[in-house]
Amino acid sequence: MIFPQFNELGLPEILCLFAAAGILLLIIGYCVNILPLVFYKKKNAENHLPPVSIIICAKNEDDNLTEFLPKICSQNYPEYEVIVVNDCSFDNTENVIVEFSRIFDNLKKVTIKEDDYYKHGKKFALLVGIKGAKYENLLLTDADCYPASENWLKEMASCFTEKKEIVLGYGAYEKHTGLLNKLIRFDAFMIAVQYLSAAIKHKPYMGVGRNLAYTKDLFFRSKGFSNHYHIQSGDDDLFINNVASGLNTQVCVDKEAITYSKPKKNYRDWTIQKARHLSTAPLYKSSSKSRIAFSYFTQYYFYLSLLGLCLSINTILIAPILLTLKVIIHWIMLNKATKKLNESDLLWGSVFFEPVLLILYPAFHLRKLFYKPGKWTN
Repeated sequence: MIFPQFNELGLPEILCLFAAAGILLLIIGYCVNILPLVFYKKKNAENHLPPVSIIICAKNEDDNLTEFLPKICSQNYPEYEVIVVNDCSFDNTENVIVEFSRIFDNLKKVTIKEDDYYKHGKKFALLVGIKGAKYENLLLTDADCYPASENWLKEMASCFTEKKEIVLGYGAYEKHTGLLNKLIRFDAFMIAVQYLSAAIKHKPYMGVGRNLAYTKDLFFRSKGFSNHYHIQSGDDDLFINNVASGLNTQVCVDKEAITYSKPKKNYRDWTIQKARHLSTAPLYKSSSKSRIAFSYFTQYYFYLSLLGLCLSINTILIAPILLTLKVIIHWIMLNKATKKLNESDLLWGSVFFEPVLLILYPAFHLRKLFYKPGKWTN
């Protein structure tokens, strides 16, 4: 017989049960990590638009500020300020901010001088910016980021309410040619889909500093970065992991509210960036680590179950059937998600990108073991 008959429990039958569990876990993983975003409907915007302080930390970012700062300072919004923290830059960053402040009245400069006796990271620069903010509501982004539209601030700020102190947005990467660019973008996309879906289901666990908002009161009430100040990274994900709850967190899923950042141009730089980001994971809450681990487990388990089917002549033909089923489910799930986050061009290649990333992630974690923090970068 070509297929197992289940008259007795032998190797073919065990492999089939193993594969059935794999596809079932995969479907559960998709339902948990993707469906909430797929079915999410934009909340009605609040009638009021509160004053907002946009904070950008910049270290040797003269080119990026020259290109992107005007897009930040010319948002369609009634009352806001833009604070650029110049953190010990030795390029032309200071002059760029000064020149733009003559054009934009809402631009404010804060400068941190180099200190031979006290070395600091981005968290200190961000703390300085938060302390210098005039308004209660804060919106964070990076110097190498720019908003998708002039309504970015309006979309993000309208999510603030009396109970919602945190707003999670999507920080995407620019579209360029090449496989590496698509892998970087797909990786960022899937990470966003999962943390946005979790927040929609009232279980937020992270956000990204490229597009993140919270209140000044929440920051100081929760003692800011005190729990993880010794870690170079984590000004965004670790902070949100510590302070976010189902009651105080909102998501902003709108194409106009996306920010775009310049992606890494080679694999080595991307690996270092991923190692830095992954270095914060051990400090996540246990529930958050379990959620992330389950997501990866379902993927690895499924592909291992397909390999298992190839061990028997009676089950080898089942592998392509399950793989085809997986591809169909994958496309159905990601179709609307990619459209919502303006990443539709990633859909068709995503079936290939996913297993490639599963191969690369062990390398990222291995690189993390040898990662030595240097000066902070975006």
